[in-house]
Amino acid sequence: MEQTKLLARYLMSIFRNDTNGYTVAHFITYDDQEDDLTVTGIFGELHEDEIYTLYGHYEEHPKYGMQFQAERYTHWMPNDMQTLIRYFSSAKFPGIGRKIAQAIVEMLGEDTIRCIKEDPNVLDQISALPKKKKQIILDGVMHSDDLDDTIVFFTTHGLSNSMISKIQAAYGEEAVRIVKENPYRMVADIDGIGFATADKLAKHMEFDDDHPYRIKAAVLSAVLNASMSSGDTYVSSERIQRELMRFFAKHIENLDEILEELCQERLIVMEENRIYHHTQYDAECGIAAFLARYPYEELDTYEIELDEEIKRMEQAFHIEYESKQKEAIKTFYHAPFSIISGGPGTGKTTIVKGILHLIKVCYPHASVSLCAPTGRAAKRMSQLSNTNATTIHALLKWDLDTNSFVKDVNDPLDMDILIVDEFSMVDAWVFYHLLRASKPVSKIVLIGDENQLPSVGPGCVLKDLMDCACFPIIRLEKIFRQCEGSDVIDLAHHIKDGKITDMKNASDVAFFPCQSYDVVRYVIQIVENAYEKGYDNQDIQVLAPMYHGSAGIDVLNHALQKIMNPPATHKRELPFKQRIFREGDKILQLKNQPDDQVYNGDIGEIVEIIYAHEHVSKQNTVIARFDEEIVEYFGEQLTHITHAYCISIHKAQGSEYPIVIMPMVNEYRHMLQRRLFYTGVTRAKKSLVLLGQMEAIQRALQTLDHQMRKSTLKQRIIYSIL
Repeated sequence: MEQTKLLARYLMSIFRNDTNGYTVAHFITYDDQEDDLTVTGIFGELHEDEIYTLYGHYEEHPKYGMQFQAERYTHWMPNDMQTLIRYFSSAKFPGIGRKIAQAIVEMLGEDTIRCIKEDPNVLDQISALPKKKKQIILDGVMHSDDLDDTIVFFTTHGLSNSMISKIQAAYGEEAVRIVKENPYRMVADIDGIGFATADKLAKHMEFDDDHPYRIKAAVLSAVLNASMSSGDTYVSSERIQRELMRFFAKHIENLDEILEELCQERLIVMEENRIYHHTQYDAECGIAAFLARYPYEELDTYEIELDEEIKRMEQAFHIEYESKQKEAIKTFYHAPFSIISGGPGTGKTTIVKGILHLIKVCYPHASVSLCAPTGRAAKRMSQLSNTNATTIHALLKWDLDTNSFVKDVNDPLDMDILIVDEFSMVDAWVFYHLLRASKPVSKIVLIGDENQLPSVGPGCVLKDLMDCACFPIIRLEKIFRQCEGSDVIDLAHHIKDGKITDMKNASDVAFFPCQSYDVVRYVIQIVENAYEKGYDNQDIQVLAPMYHGSAGIDVLNHALQKIMNPPATHKRELPFKQRIFREGDKILQLKNQPDDQVYNGDIGEIVEIIYAHEHVSKQNTVIARFDEEIVEYFGEQLTHITHAYCISIHKAQGSEYPIVIMPMVNEYRHMLQRRLFYTGVTRAKKSLVLLGQMEAIQRALQTLDHQMRKSTLKQRIIYSIL
């Protein structure tokens, strides 16, 4: 078996046999992705937060999933050559990956920079180095007097290239001085650098555990972490104390004093007994203030007889609108801001088509934008409405590095009408920024399903907007889709009410009882049966709520790849970390790549693998197709994709699949709740296959949100408007 080498940071031991040294340990990979890693092997004393080079191979444990079996290991220490490699693969040299950087440094040695400055043509020794990349290297070297102090300092202290880029962007030439003075400043100043990163650096610099800078940064981090983990837009001081126990083994006596200091710096905001991270407070206040004055611009319209126009639509579309659908279309015409909520099969798409038709008649010169929170949801909206749709992040021109939007109050959206689909997935922070850029927009329509999972980020925006009763709301309840998938829709509506239908006589829904350890075997049998009925890999989607465990996403993906895309002599393979990528693999995009027009949640297929010795970049390259888009991945970009034979229910939100296979077992008990079950079921367009334990299904039905999200958006909107 081919040995794999990787760098990883040790976190803690899960199990250790002191007699023979056998250890099961938790590491995270030392790269931009920082993947969780379970490592087994014979180890001596391991030191927390230190980096080790591990040599071994990945192996699938039948119960605990993929693990790395270390055959040997060494303690990793950066040397000059390694520092140079990280320097040349840093953001200072865009497009230069680690493989090219390594080739340059290995060729020219520790005097690489001096050699290039004295004779730029030495780069010609690097075989197949494109002229464009050669020029990038020359430009970077010629504009630097020497190896940047920033790169040396931060690399020596174990920070990744992406972290170093963020620090340089925030502090510029003063980066080293500022961070040496107070590394914990980064927690407040730099989006994407949290307490753990700052604390690791501070420990290397021998800051005391009870240093005031450390305690203050930990409190600020605790406010944000508590909000992100709970979904609440504010937290209590008691919750912050519980969060702080992760960093300190004692109660923080002067917490009120620290909170007051953070409040004076406006890093947090306190109202009564509520403590907000400033981003969440600004989001709530900004949404309420915007809606209180909306609309800011009126839209020129042609007066029409609305009932007559709806009749003409019905004739043109060969349909008959139900009263609620007519109400939704009329509400759009009369109201500047409206909300449409409904489950699967209730005619939301038909309403959107009617609204788009009405726009052409009443507002012929108006510009319209359709958007959704995810790429999959936007593409589905485009297909169903025959109108181009985009993601909210793309619409606002999101900057990945700074986590900010180009479009805002100073550079607003140039449009008249905005329609947002799958709005239940939109959190308060994103909606705030969408509104900040929407002053020129004269009409906004929000479409969603209030019974689906709430947003990943804090807030319950759709619920708050509906509960405040300040805007027109159309709730769609009548089911129209009574042909394919009608049993699925019936089941979904029963789940919404906390009931379960009899699945024995259903033609589109099936249930197979089994235990957690049998889930993989049953799923494979169901997939084989689907193949026999003529379905293919694109039709079949397995959904699960958890990544780890015997019925987790990781184990299911590993098993499903063997049957859905087995090895073949004509299919190239590329081992990468815990998985093997293979030509023909169904893959899931994990991060937004706006330049490539692919977004978090998109599903594609690997169409080609090019090995390093064949590619101009000298790096192993995966080429994937996402609908019409072709995207290349190499180096650390490969962490942006994973297998998609089984994906999480959260990742599936906003998508539909002809066949959904969904295990429901007690192993998932901490995740099981009604909204999750409902969301998974409503992803099935034609057929749904459930398997597992009826006890788990009943648990999901009976469990509402584990904790209702806390938010003051509703009250702020009511106060602002009334």
